[in-house]
Parts: sequence; structure tokens; C-alpha cells
Amino acid sequence: MEVFFRTHSYLVEHTSSALRRSLMDEIDWTDRLIGIKGTRGVGKTTFLLQYAKENYGPFDKRCLYINMNNFYFQGRGIADFAGDFYRRGGRVLLIDQVYKQSDWSRELRNCYDLYPELQIVFSGSSVMRLKDENPELNGVVKSYNLRGFSFREFLNIETGNNFRPYTLDQIIHNHEHIIKEILPKVSPAQYFKRYIEHGFYPLYREHSDYRENLLKTMNMTTEVDILLIKQIELKYLTKIKKLFYLLAVDGPKTPNISQLAHEIQTSRATVMNYIKYLADARLINIIYPVGQMFPKKPTKVMLHNSNLLHAIYPINVDEQTKMETFFVNAMWKDHKVNQSPRDTYYYIDGVKRFRICNAETERKARYNSDIIYMRYNTEVGKDNLIPLWLLGFIY
Repeated sequence: MEVFFRTHSYLVEHTSSALRRSLMDEIDWTDRLIGIKGTRGVGKTTFLLQYAKENYGPFDKRCLYINMNNFYFQGRGIADFAGDFYRRGGRVLLIDQVYKQSDWSRELRNCYDLYPELQIVFSGSSVMRLKDENPELNGVVKSYNLRGFSFREFLNIETGNNFRPYTLDQIIHNHEHIIKEILPKVSPAQYFKRYIEHGFYPLYREHSDYRENLLKTMNMTTEVDILLIKQIELKYLTKIKKLFYLLAVDGPKTPNISQLAHEIQTSRATVMNYIKYLADARLINIIYPVGQMFPKKPTKVMLHNSNLLHAIYPINVDEQTKMETFFVNAMWKDHKVNQSPRDTYYYIDGVKRFRICNAETERKARYNSDIIYMRYNTEVGKDNLIPLWLLGFIY
């Protein structure tokens, strides 16, 4: 146990982050079992260590961080270890990459039942379906998603500002006032292009090739997260990777399921399942018409965020595609995104209609008062014409 405490102390003491994630204040920390999900590279480990540093410091033995990558846990279950920690006065156990432990959900339930004064906060892959696939956790676990940096967070890091988030309704109805508070302090246009290319994942701050790191992250997501959690045989990995690539280079459009099935030599049903796994892994987003969902055929499949576009196919990335990808990714946090076939508009929460357009090429366009136009290549807006970058302030 002392070895784990020493590791914990070192990691917490040396944890530093340029940004305090807003999720830290959204979580109800009084719950006894809390799951933090997110795709690889969004900073789940740093998030756990930040929580320990803020609330306990590096040397308070009531709190302990452990990582299931440690081979020690192949011979000892989580509940057994947690019991030892609990009897030594431990009260908060932070478990990283919990899914690396076999039978992890049952072990967590045992901890919940056996140690009523112990709080467990664990991190896991976005591929995990905590309640749907782990019924023993129903009613006892609270799940949260840690996303990559928003444009607001990226801007705060790069400029040293402390801009606050806004709801979608606040942006729609007060965007002219909000922008007047931002523009005197910073010019968003100077940073938005950089964010679109390399600002979503915290690893952009590392002194190494961002694109190569992102490619490694995507490979690890398919090779470990999807295969391990969904219990898919290794021989099918090449099919999943090829499908992901085909979807990426085809751009955001209605997928031809039959053609994709032929390309990767599998059934239509398997293609649909693989698409769902890629969406769970936050590698793609699936758009359906209003009122429809999986396993129906989607209206559009697009990459999860614009950074992935530049990592996979950086030679010729269409600007409209990048901007629509940014829009959908920003909206997914708190809202439902739909689109009908052959429709140029997105429907948010089944009610509001949005169109993404280029302010430089549509200056003389006739605008419909019933549609909200998110315009790029502009910093300002008026009425129902809103600069697209401002949606990066939703979180």
C-alpha cells in the first residue's frame, strides 16, 4: 500500500494544468460512485489528479489514485484492495482506466455495498455503456463525460483570459452583447483556425508532433478500447479501421451501407454495429432525421471533431466540412442534433433550425427569419446571423 501512496504523492504533487476544467464544478461530489468517461487524449488522468490536488493535496492518505494498468491488479480485485485502503482510513479512491480490470463493474458494486463511507471516482472509455451493459451499477453510479477543449477553453489557455461559458439560448438571444464583452480583449479569428486544426485535445500542448500523437490516439482507441470493451476478436480490427478511414475520406454524407459492407467484406448489420462503436468511441458523429435513431440508417456520418479531419486527411480539407463538424461537435454536449436527407439545415432539439454558412460568400443572401445562421469568416453578428465561433463558448 505504501508504494501506491508514494506514487500517488508524486503524481499529485507534479500535476499541473493550464486550465481548470468546467466539469469539475458540474459534478455532484457528494455521490459515492462517480464515473468520468471520455475518449483517449481528453485529459481524464489529469482531471482525477487535479481533483485530488485541489481537495486533499499530495500527502493526505484519505485519498489515493491508482491506475488499472498496474499489473498488481491482475492478481488482486478492486474490492479487496479498496477494503485494505478503507481500513487504513482511506475515504476517496480514484481509479484510472477501470475497464482494464476484469469484472470491474461487479467489483465496484461490491465496494459500494461493503464500504458505505468510501467514495470511488473512476475513469473509463467513452465506449463504455455504464448502465446499459452493467445493470449492477443501475441506481448507484453517476456518469459524466469529459470532452476535449472547447474553443472558449482553448482561447483562455492561449490568451490568459477567463471567459465564461454561455447557454445556447443566451448565445441566440444575446450574442451581440456577449461579443462586445469579448472583442475588446481578444480577436477570436486569430485563434479559431488554430483551434479547428489542433485545439480540441489537450495533447496539443505537448512538445511533439500533434498529428502523429492524434493518429496514435485514434489507433489506440480502435485497438484497445473498442476491441477490449466490446469483446471483438483481433482479426476484425482491420475491418473497423478500414471502415473508419472510408467514412473519413468520404466526408459528411449519407453512408452507402451496402457499398461499405462490400469494401470491408462483412454484412450490412455488422457495418451498422461498427459505425455505432466508432460513434461511442467519439471518433465519429451520427446524424439522424428527427425522431429516428440507431439502428436506422443515418442521414449523415461525420468525424467527431475537426482536429481528426486534419490528422486523417490533411491534404484537402473542405472549409464547409470543417465548420459543420465544429458545429455538430459543439452542439452534442447539451443538445440533440438531427438532419433530414437532402436538407441543408440542422435541427437542434427537434425545434430550432440552423444553417452553417460562409459570411464572405453569402453577404447578399436572402435570410429567413425562422432560421438561425451560424456564419464563419466573421467575428460579429446581428439578429439571427451569429458568428459560428461563439458556439465554442457553450462549455
